Amino acid sequence: MRTALGVDFGGTSVKVGLVDERGNLLGRAQAATGERMPIQEWLGIVERCAREVIGNRRRPLGMGVGVPGFTDFEKGLIVNLTNVRGWTGVPLADILRRRFKMPVWVDNDANAAALGECVFGAGREYRQAVMVTLGTGVGGGIVIDGKVFRGAHSMAGEIGHVCIDMNGPATPEGRGGLETFVGNRRIAERAARAIREGRRTSLTRMVRGDLSAITPKIIAGAAHKGDRLCLEIFDFVADCLAAAFASITYVLQPEVFIVAGGVAKSGSILFRPLRRHMKERLSPFFARRIAVKRARFGENAGVIGCAALAFRYSGARRTAR
Repeated sequence: MRTALGVDFGGTSVKVGLVDERGNLLGRAQAATGERMPIQEWLGIVERCAREVIGNRRRPLGMGVGVPGFTDFEKGLIVNLTNVRGWTGVPLADILRRRFKMPVWVDNDANAAALGECVFGAGREYRQAVMVTLGTGVGGGIVIDGKVFRGAHSMAGEIGHVCIDMNGPATPEGRGGLETFVGNRRIAERAARAIREGRRTSLTRMVRGDLSAITPKIIAGAAHKGDRLCLEIFDFVADCLAAAFASITYVLQPEVFIVAGGVAKSGSILFRPLRRHMKERLSPFFARRIAVKRARFGENAGVIGCAALAFRYSGARRTAR
């Protein structure tokens, strides 16, 4: 069975995985990086990790690379990276192609993760899918008929900047974007603000009065135990997501929304109100036809999605049924 390499290039680490045509992760290696790491040093790390995961197996058919920022997919260029300096304009695909003697594709990491879920994971039964990743920020990817939709400037899928409140917080990307309400820090701040305003909650005891220690994970734990404030916060997060998803639905009409990231691990306290709010915000026609699913791959979404890039663009595998 053929395999592909997936390289997930993060701001503090690089993860390399070997994936087969069924989406099985055969090997995985990880190494620390830095925001100013020279490209030659980074290449050496990737090469060591690749050798480790390949071992004495058959040579992979190609490599997919996901980066935290904007790329020119057709040219294999890095346009701009988030939290990693000195890589603007780097022709990464060509550099890796020469180094590894195999085909290489470079894309935004959220696009790669979305493709991976549609090839191997939660979206494999659908032809039109939108994936949103919840974390420090809010990212996303759009897959239509088995292909990543990148838009005119290769920057489509920035779901975190979809406006859900015309009078909401202003950012360089606009005003009232989804990310300003459901990014990790914003969720924690919402809980801390409620406590300062006098709301009673088990969170105060859980963080021993240190409101700066509140995280979405801690809020989720309290919500699962029935904490009223924490359940309200997750209902708010779900409604924010539903507002963005409804707007996207009327433009793109996807078959499924796939939710990934740390907050998605919260399970029913997020997905039950999310599905309810979707029904409230959509016409009955769409409410019956739009699925909402949790992503399958978790922390391995990056490497599996990057490998899916190689399978998709090498022609080795169809990405939609």
